[in-house]
Amino acid sequence: MKKFRILIILLTIGLLLNCSKDSDDTTTGGIDKSANLLATGASANDILSNTKFTTLLIEAAYVNGFRPTTETMNNFEAYLRNRTFKVNIQVVYRQLPSPNEETLTLQEIADLESENRTEYNDGETLAIYIYFADAPSDSDDEDAGIVTLGAVYRNTSMVIHEDVVRTLANQSSLITVTDVETSTLNHEFGHLFGLVDLGSEMVNSHEDPDFENHCDVAGCLMRGELQFGGGMMGILEKSKISKGVAVPTLDAECILDLQNNGGR
Repeated sequence: MKKFRILIILLTIGLLLNCSKDSDDTTTGGIDKSANLLATGASANDILSNTKFTTLLIEAAYVNGFRPTTETMNNFEAYLRNRTFKVNIQVVYRQLPSPNEETLTLQEIADLESENRTEYNDGETLAIYIYFADAPSDSDDEDAGIVTLGAVYRNTSMVIHEDVVRTLANQSSLITVTDVETSTLNHEFGHLFGLVDLGSEMVNSHEDPDFENHCDVAGCLMRGELQFGGGMMGILEKSKISKGVAVPTLDAECILDLQNNGGR
């Protein structure tokens, strides 16, 4: 398969999206949704610590045919256990029909969440919604080599453009779908953890001056490296060759920020 040059955009922060409470019903069927309609990073401490919420419930909603791999979700759960104090982590899967859109805006993704999300904060349970979409972002420009793998757009909401993830992974003989899925999930969830300076205050300055809310430490999972002719795949392939493991990890500065905000 012919490879095309790709500029990977790992993050689109929901602070730029006008998903205000006015555009969503905050209460439906007696369920108060307001705590799940906040800005990205607003629930960082609640996710990381075990003080207010003891259970983390992940609602993985996927378009039929685009369910993430079992290995990816096992890796993701291990990541959550390593970085948070949550002992009880549950994952529920929701198969959804395709919205039959060629592309999706963040607002359309938020609207789909409003229609399909079933899990919200309840008592000591904090609920997270992850949508595995079958359509790319409307901001993608393949001619310019710009694609989006995932985005966070609220304090407990994120999207993974699964079709793009699979297309990208299939271009490499070294990197698997699980490698790209895991890297994207972990990166995006890092922003729900409040990294970098999105809710988990930096202990030491390490925000990349060129890429807001991303880390400036080489090799960190939270890097915002946007480059032609390789992008994420170049990073993953280099790591796979040199370390035998493709998925990047958090650097010491990001871990220090999490520890300072109730995480591990």
